[in-house]
Amino acid sequence: MSDSIVINQKDNVGVNLITSNGIPAGHKYALKDIKRGEYVIKYGEIIGRATCDIKKGEWVHSNNLKSHLDEDVDYSYDFYAENPKTEKGYFYGYKRKKGNAGIRNEIYIIPTVGCVNNVCKLIENECQKFISGSVDGIFALTHQFGCSQLGEDGENIKKLLCSIALNPNATYVVFVGLGCENNSLQGVKDYMAKYDRDNVYYFNCQDIENEVEYGVELIRSLSEKAKLLQREKIDLNELCIGLKCGGSDGFSGLTANPLVGKIADRIVGFGGTAVLTEVPEMFGAEQLLMNKCENIEVFEKYKKMIIDFKNFYIDQGFPVYENPSPGNKKGGITTLEEKSLGCIEKAGKTKITDVLDYGDIAVKKGINTLNAPGNDLIASTALGAAGCQIVLFTTGRGTPFSTFVPTMKISSNSILAMKKNNWIDFDAYDMNEEDFFDLILKTVCGDYRCKSENIREIAFYKKGVTL
Repeated sequence: MSDSIVINQKDNVGVNLITSNGIPAGHKYALKDIKRGEYVIKYGEIIGRATCDIKKGEWVHSNNLKSHLDEDVDYSYDFYAENPKTEKGYFYGYKRKKGNAGIRNEIYIIPTVGCVNNVCKLIENECQKFISGSVDGIFALTHQFGCSQLGEDGENIKKLLCSIALNPNATYVVFVGLGCENNSLQGVKDYMAKYDRDNVYYFNCQDIENEVEYGVELIRSLSEKAKLLQREKIDLNELCIGLKCGGSDGFSGLTANPLVGKIADRIVGFGGTAVLTEVPEMFGAEQLLMNKCENIEVFEKYKKMIIDFKNFYIDQGFPVYENPSPGNKKGGITTLEEKSLGCIEKAGKTKITDVLDYGDIAVKKGINTLNAPGNDLIASTALGAAGCQIVLFTTGRGTPFSTFVPTMKISSNSILAMKKNNWIDFDAYDMNEEDFFDLILKTVCGDYRCKSENIREIAFYKKGVTL
């Protein structure tokens, strides 16, 4: 294997695959002399300008490269996308009366407000003894909000919790309210009414003498029914995967993200759905995604999402391009456009069919984009709420977290995979698509559990005032 790689023939930087000449693995070096002010090219695209003269072979990083991005960029539409290979396939999952099949048979306990978190955790702990038969888990999805949030935040919390409850991995859901919160149980019931689900239950703690005993008995009765369910043969067109990266390094855009992009294209070829989020980590590469929108209407929705997100940053008094993170830089990523060009590799080569607002559920097959920030848990929660049964999470730095659906960790480099074997599910360095796809199939069929599946967390995208 070579010690370095040049991604695109237009590039004027290469990437070290191993530490060489004092330049760390994953970091860039100049392929030729680059003058101060000249563009630095990687992935065949501009990733910034040189801040000083750079000699051939020199390290290219934060000391001599900066973002070139213009906050007032104009966008255009020039459609180009590849057609996916059409395939037939199936997995074994839990057929639902409405919507896609689940890849897990689970019971969610969802507090409407953080005040009852402890009640929900006590119920969760007491109910672990009911896990038997085909039941995969009973989880309390606690959070700190649900009261004292004004305006859009209050509505978003209700919308997101209800979308979580509608995820196909949830066989049964129990909403637990306090009784005096803004995000009232009645408001949740009213929102859920249009979905006409018979697997969702509700109670307020203030209305019941012993709320823990009540909740435990309710879940005991639900688990008795859930444990009898059996997996059935399901067409892969019912699979919806979430695409997310976090703690990226210089290898992420070369190995893990492109590999996930191949899987996204493959799932679309089966007639399924893939959802890409992290809007701020599209900045600098957003035009490439715009050109993949299947028609002008989708393009306009996508463009509005990008502009609105940028304006939110500006209105708050923050620079739009406040990225990449210290961990990204240590791993070899210098500018946001470099990070974004690697990030969007997860979306593959096929067309974008829809643009989802925060809390929306994906309904159109194909590649969807989702309005959510880059924060790992907030974005992954939004992916699960969009209906993704699993999140494919690429990382070059490593992280132990998981949202409320199985969160598969894919490492961009083998050193991380070996060092954090307790976190990482798959080493993507060798780009072995068939092994990776086989692991995904085993996971959705229940034959493999992601290493973080014992952890289940949710988080909200909060934008406004808390009283």
